[in-house]
Amino acid sequence: MNVLFVSDVSITKATSGAERVLFEQSTILQKRGHSVHILTRKLPEHESSHEIIQGVNEWRYDADQKSIPSFSKSIFFDCKKLFEFLQDQFSFDVINFHQPFSAFGVIRSSASQKIKKIYTCHSLSFEEFQSRNSKPRNVIKKVLYSLNIKVRRFIERKALNSSGKIVVLSRFTQEKLQCIYKIPVEKVTVIPGGVDLKRFHPTVERTKVRQRLNIPKEKMILLTVRDLEPRMGLENLIYAVKKVRLELPDIYLVLGGKGPLGVDLKLLTRKLGIEDCIRFTGFIPEELLPDYYRMADIFILPTLELEGFGLITLEALGSGVPVLGTPVGGTVEILSRLNSKYLFKDTKPESMAELIIETCQEFENNPELWQNVSSQCRLFAEENYSWEKNAKSLENLFAEVTAG
Repeated sequence: MNVLFVSDVSITKATSGAERVLFEQSTILQKRGHSVHILTRKLPEHESSHEIIQGVNEWRYDADQKSIPSFSKSIFFDCKKLFEFLQDQFSFDVINFHQPFSAFGVIRSSASQKIKKIYTCHSLSFEEFQSRNSKPRNVIKKVLYSLNIKVRRFIERKALNSSGKIVVLSRFTQEKLQCIYKIPVEKVTVIPGGVDLKRFHPTVERTKVRQRLNIPKEKMILLTVRDLEPRMGLENLIYAVKKVRLELPDIYLVLGGKGPLGVDLKLLTRKLGIEDCIRFTGFIPEELLPDYYRMADIFILPTLELEGFGLITLEALGSGVPVLGTPVGGTVEILSRLNSKYLFKDTKPESMAELIIETCQEFENNPELWQNVSSQCRLFAEENYSWEKNAKSLENLFAEVTAG
């Protein structure tokens, strides 16, 4: 089968959730004997317009994002032109859209009309924009802000409506599509994300791993790895650590990631007087990420909103690390299947502190309990969330739509 993935992200560095999903699905399908291509934007770090990555051909069109007119030209003309070149060369059986903008360029081409199309919805574009950008006070900027949201909704709706099937990673996203875009339930297929079980696995040498990473050996280590953005709830986690420390002096939070809140979070930590029990690592390179999971006692997911699925939850569970998460989005679907006791009551610091204290005390009072829970987490990930299982489900859907 000739497959074209159309995306606004690249698989050269799979650090975000959307990049990881695209990388795993495209490379696994390539290994399963399909001819797989990706059409995406040419990003500043790209040296060429074409690259072969683990057998997958990634083709890139120039995307000038300096202004709205130049970006529109990139989508309307450059993306469309590249698609028509690729379709002429490879005659695709199925197109799988992963984000709306490049998808919009493709559906503008008459050459795409007879090809079966599937849309993979990771999140809603306009909601992501609203989450990352607070509404401005300036009148002109406020108008542009509202226009940006309307354009995103228009483009996303067009891409969704042009597709015969829509894939989501969680029922949470499926319900959003029904509520906001009135997408009928029978058009949507839920295919949960996965985890690389060879890369993320437990270790019996946690002490040595902590030594390598310069993490205190004797502490109860909490870990979170997030973009430092408002929706991630990291301020609430820091407030919770302040409360936890009153009960558990040996608590220690390792906070990985970078983003616009980096300075503010460090200032908050100093203001609360807990600098000595929080480590800000900055961005954690992909090659070090598995070790950070392995050294932790508990992974914390403090998200406030828009947690469409949460691949990091699976990475922690695959590493044998218990996860405590807020009852937001796809986190509920994952942790309630494992054990609903690992869900915080809500997103408030008080609720987070309460469950963290309770869980840490259980592990301290019964050293064997942590190992039992760790084994359960690993088994749960193995049985439910491999990338091979995810890609097989997508492959079956491709076969279904092309046969139809």
